[in-house]
Amino acid sequence: MSDSEIEERINPNILITGTPGTGKTTLSRLVAESTDLAYINVGDLVKERGLHQGFDQEFQSYILDDDKVVDELEDALSKGGNIVDFHSCEVFPERWFDLVLVLRTDNTLLYDRLENRGYSQKKITENIDCEIFQVILEEAKESYPLEIVVELPSNSWQDMESNASRIREWVKNWKERKNGR
Repeated sequence: MSDSEIEERINPNILITGTPGTGKTTLSRLVAESTDLAYINVGDLVKERGLHQGFDQEFQSYILDDDKVVDELEDALSKGGNIVDFHSCEVFPERWFDLVLVLRTDNTLLYDRLENRGYSQKKITENIDCEIFQVILEEAKESYPLEIVVELPSNSWQDMESNASRIREWVKNWKERKNGR
């Protein structure tokens, strides 16, 4: 996708990322319901369309096939108008996103959320360590321009509502800037 194609998009693409359990899916759905952006859950897409290289029994998760995922999403993201929900971000091309949101959650809350999901102790520990060491935030900062990477708290329903409101306002402003040209 060229710079001119990005300029021609009439709706933005937003990536909502973070450690599992931080509220990506809930926030993504909230925003999709109140904007005209399409919701794409990459984890579901990987399972439904076989965009993986098998299943890792130890971590109870699919092994992502980066090339298949990028090929699958290229057309939709080239056109714009999407909210992409995934726990990682480095696989996606920089040109796809206009805003990258990294959700962060207090470790105690995150532990409880993951435990309630039935995650193994090993998987919980890995995800808590990921949150403590800001792995996803650092990945986002290394993969995208810093001016489009935003860290958001995701500890409570109030945080979720505030974040959804901020994103809706950002989408409105983005569209106004595009239409003002």
